Amino acid sequence: MKIATFNAASVRARLPVLVEWLATEEPDILAIQETKVEDDKFPREEIEELGYHIAIHGQKSWNGVAILSRSPINSIRTGFNDELFTNDCRIIACEIDGVSIINTYVPNGNTVGSDKFIYKLGWLERFRTYLDQNFRPSEPLIWLGDINIARQPEDVYDSKKMLGGVGHHPDEFVRLDKIVEFGLTDLFRKFETGPGHYSYWDFVLPRSVERNLGWRIDHIYATEPLAILCERCVIDKGPRTWPRPSDHTFVIAEFDV
Repeated sequence: MKIATFNAASVRARLPVLVEWLATEEPDILAIQETKVEDDKFPREEIEELGYHIAIHGQKSWNGVAILSRSPINSIRTGFNDELFTNDCRIIACEIDGVSIINTYVPNGNTVGSDKFIYKLGWLERFRTYLDQNFRPSEPLIWLGDINIARQPEDVYDSKKMLGGVGHHPDEFVRLDKIVEFGLTDLFRKFETGPGHYSYWDFVLPRSVERNLGWRIDHIYATEPLAILCERCVIDKGPRTWPRPSDHTFVIAEFDV
């Protein structure tokens, strides 16, 4: 099984990148974040022509998540199913071939101490509760998406400078650690422990890709039944250099299932 995650920063703007990558890499499952489009305007036809089923949870201009799968998508759930974060199209879950998949676009947080940062911390806490309420660590589960946290110093190009800021803040680390304690393995770090491996490069920084001034904020996690079967997890940097790219790129995990 080959599964990947990609923050498209507008699925319609990134459609040529998406179609080319899907046609070349042929993943079994792709989780997309920041689709920025209502469900009825999602580019279904172009993706279905490549042989994918689609589950979407979108909204106009903001947020939005989707799951593409070569196998049928079952038991689709969106949101946290409570009154908290009701207008927040940031989470979609489903079951594919007996594996539970959760795709999330974690809030960015904007500025430390702001309402948006407090919202991010609350969202992360709610997500841990969501895991406890709906899943078991003994069962096959994959959580992936734009996590918007660079947890380790190696996950950002200048940890000393960024530490304490949004995306690299101790309060975020605590929340992410509690989520991982559910029984999840960061699959990329199962294979690669060193610095310099990033999935996001800011458009604002001049030549950020060439200088490798990036962040590893797009993650794939798995519970033990799948983590032990994971044979490879890599960041595909190439698409970030293509015409009209997202500021993120694809992260891929492969399993002997």
